[in-house]
Amino acid sequence: MGREELLRQLREYRKRWAYEAATVDRFVTFVASHADCFARTLAVGHVTGSAWVVDRTGRRVLLTHHGKLDMWVQLGGHADGDADTFRVAFREAEEESGLTGLEPVAAGIFDVDVHRIPARGAESEHFHWDVRYAFRASGGEAYRVSAESRDLAWIEIAELGALTREESMLRMARKWMAGAWGAEQPGGAAK
Repeated sequence: MGREELLRQLREYRKRWAYEAATVDRFVTFVASHADCFARTLAVGHVTGSAWVVDRTGRRVLLTHHGKLDMWVQLGGHADGDADTFRVAFREAEEESGLTGLEPVAAGIFDVDVHRIPARGAESEHFHWDVRYAFRASGGEAYRVSAESRDLAWIEIAELGALTREESMLRMARKWMAGAWGAEQPGGAAK
């Protein structure tokens, strides 16, 4: 996968999730404007890859209490120059959880988000242009907490609102509970 493939996937995603058009359009503009968009060294921001990892039943999602951000979020991280965001999401999910046997739930992007990362130390404020894919833990569900996390936990998706008010997290929960790849999508766009 390269920049052109990501742009193609983003355009496909936009067709499925028309109500997210403004965010997707910003994302496409960013990727198209920065040949180095996958490099952490791009000071204004960079593409990241994340994984919405559900258990075998599909009722729980594995979240990390992120060490630097001090909040519960999906697994994921920097592309570090890798233009294959699916591979980045998969790698980060394995590295951050210790899970093996992750299987993609479906082809294509599950969610996209653009979020501000506050300045820390020598690192200035910047944006993460996050591409998210859905995976199922088909192997064991026993995880290990990596150095990047304060904790990990399987959280009931239907109860995610009690843990966070972060809109992008709640949006992914709504998509999942609505059968994200099902017939009718939020905003009226049929799949």
